[in-house]
Amino acid sequence: MSIPTEPKSGRLSDRQKDVIQKFAALGSLFVLIAVFSATSNAFFTVNNGMTIALQVTSIALLGIGATCVIITGGIDLSVGSVLALSGVVAALAVKELGMPVPIGMLIGILTGSACGLINGIFVTRMKLPPFIATLGMMLIARGVALQITGARAVSGLGESFGELGNGSLFRVVTIGDDGFPNVVFPGIPYPVILMIVIAIAVSFMLNRSVLGRHIYAVGSNVDAARLSGVNVNRVVSFTYVLSGTLAGLTGCVLMSRLVTAQPNEGVMYELDAIASAVIGGTSLIGGVGTISGTAIGAFVIGILRNGLNMNGVSAFTQQIIIGLVILLTVWIDQLRNRR
Repeated sequence: MSIPTEPKSGRLSDRQKDVIQKFAALGSLFVLIAVFSATSNAFFTVNNGMTIALQVTSIALLGIGATCVIITGGIDLSVGSVLALSGVVAALAVKELGMPVPIGMLIGILTGSACGLINGIFVTRMKLPPFIATLGMMLIARGVALQITGARAVSGLGESFGELGNGSLFRVVTIGDDGFPNVVFPGIPYPVILMIVIAIAVSFMLNRSVLGRHIYAVGSNVDAARLSGVNVNRVVSFTYVLSGTLAGLTGCVLMSRLVTAQPNEGVMYELDAIASAVIGGTSLIGGVGTISGTAIGAFVIGILRNGLNMNGVSAFTQQIIIGLVILLTVWIDQLRNRR
């Protein structure tokens, strides 16, 4: 008589769940492209593609930082305000202190890193919940940005300040018979190149380095990671510093695109960053997530906004739709984790 064996649970591994979520997000992306291509003739063009890529850059850069933080089981609500503070600091360094543009922007990026480091200290040393720690930083950074600018935009920064945000690689321009320049190919915008390089670098770090394995280990089981010799505080602090640094870089890129530093820039950007990560398969309970998935999620949000704009949907209705998308993806994430 054979002894009955216990049936397999049928549970999916974290990697399998991540792949399923990523393909679901990719499917949604293709559906959106098909729908908006059918409803607007101008949607599927090179110029609009570059416009979407530029719009997605901010979401993707912030989303990359958010992904690393969320994998460790944390959250960063301060990136929108840190973005604004870093941008105005860079602008003031150039305009008021007369610093070269690259140095001014470096100071702006380091401002973001400092904010991330403070977040990390609040979470690891002072044991504050990440939600509260970064919520406090969100208010502080916004307040400082408004205070040092007098709540006014910083303008008169010169053309060189706009090079990073408005320049492009491989731009092809010819002079027509009428003597006017014709843009044959708009080129690949510098912010898009930055986004691709950073996405590849952080993805390599997460998948191929000891630090990346430690980040996943902390998110999967913090106690087991600590017992295995992982310096949990250092790993968690690193993710917040990375998130702040990317927020600082995003602020410099955005202010460069406008050639004006706006202290009110970046409002609600933290929600886009978190949404792009979750849409791409990053789990809010930690331990699961990929940069490629976040990039897909960022393009889902960017294409959704661009397509709705082209179809004349009001900004208020767009907020409702994006809000529903965020609620739906978080609900799906919760269902996935329960199973």
